[in-house]
Amino acid sequence: MNTLRLFTAKNFSIPASTSWYLADLGEFRGKQELYTQQSPQRLKTLREHALIESAVSSNRIEGVSVDPSRVRDVLAAPKPLFRDRDEEEVRGYRDALKLIHEGAEHMSVSEATLSELHRLARGQIWDAGKYKENDGDIIERYADGRERVRFRPVSAQGTPAAMTGLVADWQHCLEERWVHPLIAMAAFNLDFLCIHPFRDGNGRVSRLALLLQCYQLGYEAGRYISLERLIEENKERYYETLEQSSQGWHEGKHDPWPFINYVLSILKMAYREFAERVGEVKAPRGSKTDLVLAAINRFTGEFTVAQVEQACPGVSKDMVRRVLREQQTANAVECQGRGPAARWKKKG
Repeated sequence: MNTLRLFTAKNFSIPASTSWYLADLGEFRGKQELYTQQSPQRLKTLREHALIESAVSSNRIEGVSVDPSRVRDVLAAPKPLFRDRDEEEVRGYRDALKLIHEGAEHMSVSEATLSELHRLARGQIWDAGKYKENDGDIIERYADGRERVRFRPVSAQGTPAAMTGLVADWQHCLEERWVHPLIAMAAFNLDFLCIHPFRDGNGRVSRLALLLQCYQLGYEAGRYISLERLIEENKERYYETLEQSSQGWHEGKHDPWPFINYVLSILKMAYREFAERVGEVKAPRGSKTDLVLAAINRFTGEFTVAQVEQACPGVSKDMVRRVLREQQTANAVECQGRGPAARWKKKG
C-alpha cells in the first residue's frame, strides 16, 4: 500500500507543521525569480559548486567517497581516469545531475527515467539500471557487531508492478490534485525507498528523483544549493524519519508525515540558504570566498583545513587557507596548533 494512495480517500488531515512548511515554501517560490536575477557570476559559481557538492555528498551518505584532492579531476575532466569504483560512481552521479539540470522540463518521472538515473549513478556495474533480482532486507549494523532488520522492502517479484503503480499514481495525483504537489513529491520519495527497487543505489536515485520533481514543480533552489549536502548534514534525522514513516507501510497503516516534513524542511533550508547567498547579499565578495565562509559558519565546534576543504569540493586548499587567514586577521576565527592537524574555531 503506497503513501500516495492514502490521499485518494480525502479523509486525511494535514498537520499544522506541514502547512507551515508549505506556506514558507510558497513564499520562497514567489521570490525565486527575483533571486535568480541577481549577480550572474555568483549564480554561475553556485550552480557549479552545487553540482560538485551534490555528487560528493549523495555518494558519501552511502559510504562512497573521493579524496578531496581528486574531486576536480574526477568531476571536471572531460574523460577522467578513475582510480577505483568510488570515483566512477561519483562521476556517474554528476552525469545524472547534469542530465536533470539541463533537461528536466523534457524528462518524465517514469520507470525508464528512474532506471536511466540508476544506470548513470552506478557506473559500469553489472545491474546498473535494472531492478533487483533477489529479495533483501534493509539491515542496520551496530559497532559492536549486532544487527537488526530496519525494513523489509517489496519483494523482487513484486517490484515491477509496484514501480508501475507508483509512477502511475504520481501522475494521477498531480492531475487530480489528491494533495498539494510538494506533499505528493515527498510521499513519492518515501514510497520509492520502501519499494527499494534496485539491489543498491536506491538512496541516490531517490535524491535524483527529488531534484527532478522539484524542477518540474517549479522549485529550483536545488539548481544553486545542494539538496544532497543538506540531507547529508541532517542524515541522522533522515534515517530516523524514514524508519518512523515506513513502519506499517505494507499494510497502509504507516504515518508518512515525519518523513514528508523532513523532505519539506530540506527544501526550506535550501531556499533559506539561497536567499542568504544571493537574495540578501549586500557587499559583493568573491563567490568562492562566500562558499568557504558558508562552510565555516556551519561548523559548531573545532574544525580543520581538511574538513573545510571536504565541505567545499572544487575549492582549492590554498583558497581555504587564504580565507581562514583573512578571518583570523579579522578576529573571526582562531587557530589552535600548527601544521595540517591544527584545529580552528570560530570566535564570539
